[in-house]
Order: sequence, then structure tokens, then C-alpha cells
Amino acid sequence: MAHHTLKSSYAQLTERLNRYPQGAPASETLYAILRLLFSEREAGLVAQLPIRPFTAKTAARRWGAPLVEAQRVLDELASRALLVDTVTPGGARTYCLPPPMAGFFEFSLMRVRGDVDQKALSELFYQYITVEDDFMRELLLRGETQLGRVFVQEAALPPDEALHVLDYERASEVIRTASHRGVGVCYCRHKMQHLDRACRAPLDICMTFNGCADSLIRNSFAREVDIAEGLDLLQQAWELGLVQFGENVRRSVAFICNCCGCCCEALIAQRRFGLLKPIHTTNFIPRIEIESCTGCGKCVDACPVEAMSLVSANDPNRPRLRKAHLDERLCLGCGVCVRACSKQSIRLEPRPERVITPLDTVHRSVVMAIERGMLPDLVFDNRALFSHRALAAILGVILRLPPIQQAMASRQMKSVYLERLIAWRAR
Repeated sequence: MAHHTLKSSYAQLTERLNRYPQGAPASETLYAILRLLFSEREAGLVAQLPIRPFTAKTAARRWGAPLVEAQRVLDELASRALLVDTVTPGGARTYCLPPPMAGFFEFSLMRVRGDVDQKALSELFYQYITVEDDFMRELLLRGETQLGRVFVQEAALPPDEALHVLDYERASEVIRTASHRGVGVCYCRHKMQHLDRACRAPLDICMTFNGCADSLIRNSFAREVDIAEGLDLLQQAWELGLVQFGENVRRSVAFICNCCGCCCEALIAQRRFGLLKPIHTTNFIPRIEIESCTGCGKCVDACPVEAMSLVSANDPNRPRLRKAHLDERLCLGCGVCVRACSKQSIRLEPRPERVITPLDTVHRSVVMAIERGMLPDLVFDNRALFSHRALAAILGVILRLPPIQQAMASRQMKSVYLERLIAWRAR
């Protein structure tokens, strides 16, 4: 297998990560993280892997290695959740390098393990993601389409509105329809434990689904659960006032975390950059019944993103009286405030315009790539054209996009073929 120096291996791996819309800006802190997770040799090998899912035969060809040796390396990386391995119904195995987030950053802390210094890793994650800021800005602020979205707390919906919730908006439906369900240690709270900053919310409550869950379960990074236990976890999250934050797709959702405002990196980012919309909201918004609101402040304490506040009631007879006030620009529509209100003065109502959720991972990735000017990296891989099936999937998504986004895609690709396809579709 090809030899790589320490400097070039981690630099090349960073470059490989940044060919995907969910990348990781280069910094000394990132290199320190990668050195803890990958050996020098592994970093150099992973840097050569395709963006799309691949087989051991593909890896062996790229590495110039025997198939048996390539298979051994891939299985070792998958056993540490640095790769996700998927077994098809026919028994074939494919591999994929997940993005840093949601991906191998989280997976590294989803179980207690002794093969990596998790305290040092936690300190580096906090420095890279929370202190240095560049990572979250790149991940969440470069385009309109984001990695994650909030699921509405179903118990917060009044009966007449519950009928209008679509299946993909329900965390309970994700649990019921998933092919695999797993529960792992909460990455965010586990990290904060090592920094002596964790809250008392449970660790064993964040869920993964479908192919991602299958890989993490087989490699002991998640514990398999049935539908009943998954639904029990949703109820527990409701009772604890946690926010359900999951993958921003309608089909085959890979994860739903039950998040607290103090530890969760996504909710911390929402508080810091809320006006820039770093997280997709639900299709609901709280409405406050001012007449019955007593200004107790329970909703303010419950809101994880500081969208609720108390303002003067402007009552001349009671000058100290306060009422709850919602900043709709910051609100996630999670419904946590509904449970906190003992006077039932808060009710969820539909937003005036529905929030658009991508169909699946391919759809989201293509739109994110277009918005971030990275579409060619999805279509071309190491300057080699995608397989016909993968290319057809991407072009199929592009042809269903609004005209403005089609034009953006065409400019990035600078492809006569793509332009003609779009022109033909418009006839």
C-alpha cells in the first residue's frame, strides 16, 4: 500500500472530508482529533476512498492492495465506527466514510471504550466545535438546507392539530418503520462529562435507525432496541423537556437525538446563530394566550434556545406583572414550552408556510452541494465519473429542483449534457 508522511496523510484526509457538503475546516485541533482516531497509515488510506458507498474490491484497487488485506483494514475501521458498513439483503457488504457530523465524531463517544483517550478527545471536540467556531459556521451557515431538523413533541399537539402531522414529522413513525433501531451513549453529554459540565439528563437516550443503526449495533457502538423501548424513550424525553433533533430527510432517517440546551452542540449553535437559521424547525409555532399567562417564567426556563422571554404586561394597575413573549425568529417549534406551562396558556399551531424537508440523503446532499458550490465533488470522484446509477440519482434530483437551483447546478457543472437535460425537461 502507498506510503504517506504524517503531515500529508492527515492533510489529505482533511481534503477528502471537505469534498462532501458536511466537511471539517483544517486546523491544528482537527489534526489532533484525527491523530487520536486514525493512525498515520489509516489516514492516508481513508483519504483515497470514494465519496459514494464502495466495496472492498474498490478499496483494494485504489490502494493497490490484495483484496484480503483491504477487507481486513475496512473491517477494522468499521469496528471502530470510522466507517459504516452496510450488508445488503443478498449478503454483499458496502462501506462508506461518514461525515464528521453527524458521523464519526459522534460515534467515537457513543460507547465507553479504552482504545482511545476519550477525555482528550472530548477536550479537542469542545475546542474545535464550540470554542473555535469555524466548524459549526461551515456546517450550518453556508446554505439554506441543513443537516438536521427538529421533530415536534407529539404529546404537545392539541388533538385537532395532531391529525395534520405528516408521518415523516413524527419521531414515533420513524421508530415504528425503521428496519433497525439502536440506542447509544449521547455524544454531547458524554463529551461534557469529561469536561465536568454535563447535566443530569440520561446518556442512554439518543437513537439511530436503519442501515446506520445496523452497522453501529453490529460493531457494539449501539444497543438494539425494539419499537416499544424506542417509544418509551420518546416519552422519557417529553417528561424531561428534551428536544428531538434528527436527520433532515423524509425517508430512512439515520438518527434522532434527545437534546438538552446545555450540552447539545446543535442547540448551542442555534442560540449563537439563531437568526441565520442553522437548524430546520418543525411546521408548528407556539401561540401564547396572554389573558391566562401569569408570567411565571416556566416556559422561559424550559426553552433550550432562548426563544421565550418575559416582558412587561404594561398593566398600570400591576406595573411588575410580566407576560411570556416568543421570538418567532429563534423558535424551533419543538413544543417543550407547552409541557412546561402549568396554566395551559401555550398552544402549538401550524406555521403559515410549511418547512421543506428533503426526500432522502441523496436529495439533501445534492441540494446542500448546489448551495455550497460543491456539486462537481458529488458527480466526480478523484476525477472519475460516478457510476451510471449514482449519476442518474443525482441528475434525477436536479431535474426535480426549482429552476433557480437548476441554474445554479448547471453553472457549477458547466456541463452541456446537464444543460440540455434541464432544457429538455422544461419543454
